[in-house]
Amino acid sequence: MSEEEKFEHVKIEWPIVKDEQGNVIKGTIDGNYAVIYINRPDSLNALTEQTVAEISGALRIMELNHSVRAVVLRGTKDITKKPSFSVGADLAAAIGGGKLNPSIPVHMAIAMRLRHREYDEIEQFPKPLIAAVDGFALGGGCELTLACDIVIASDRSRFGLPEVNRGIIPANGGVTRMASRIGVNRALRMGMFGEHHDAKTMQDWGYVSWVAPAGEEFEKLVHEKAKWFGEAATTALYLIKNSIKFGSQHPQIGLIMEQIGFGMNAGGFDMKEGIVAFNRKVKCPVCKGKGKLEDGTKCENCGGRRKLKDTPHYKGFA
Repeated sequence: MSEEEKFEHVKIEWPIVKDEQGNVIKGTIDGNYAVIYINRPDSLNALTEQTVAEISGALRIMELNHSVRAVVLRGTKDITKKPSFSVGADLAAAIGGGKLNPSIPVHMAIAMRLRHREYDEIEQFPKPLIAAVDGFALGGGCELTLACDIVIASDRSRFGLPEVNRGIIPANGGVTRMASRIGVNRALRMGMFGEHHDAKTMQDWGYVSWVAPAGEEFEKLVHEKAKWFGEAATTALYLIKNSIKFGSQHPQIGLIMEQIGFGMNAGGFDMKEGIVAFNRKVKCPVCKGKGKLEDGTKCENCGGRRKLKDTPHYKGFA
């Protein structure tokens, strides 16, 4: 059974892998990143326990796959109703595999502990994790984006924590993580009024990093940012995201994390490569190191200097 065949609620797209002759042997993505698609379009990608478990399970596989240096989490492109990242919990689904009774309070507390376990694992994924939101990101779907590092949204996206309208609280880490992202007052507004907010508002509040028109521009932006992560210094990114997301909760501990992290990073290939590449010069590819073009005019690419600073070639965790 292949890795993809283990999943029913998600689909995975992998980076291209080539053989020694340059022939593609597997994968479809031009970049060192993978995509996890939540694939329940008929329910607007509503989340069950199985759905969230499959997302965290897919990330566990990618954590140990050195060809994957970043991940995009998004709703399926095969839209059957409306575009959606996820509208949140599937309220018709059984809880705890049918072993928990919703009428018993402690059973519901256990149900949330089980869901937190998955969300926490998603949040602690060591590589960059992008939430690409096109459409609805509501309730548990919105909370799922909070477990990611970067949120990129299309201009038709809507975010919200509407649970209060059903007499429920957003307990998948929503109110706690939301407060750390956009501040207490705005988190109180989102949690207590259950409103939907557009992508531009969420960008203004610091929740969404980039907004693009739905369609080709959105897809191009997601690919651009994911590919950048896939070519960047993975160890440095891992240490940066943990220092910010977890070290900032306790500043003194965060400062110690920075010190230890700097030492860890210094022993890896990527930091050495970055410093060496900064001082390394290569011939300008436009003028072939001549400083001038064939018509005798100065090369604008290198400004007539003949050489350019080299681009670092990072290896990631490998």
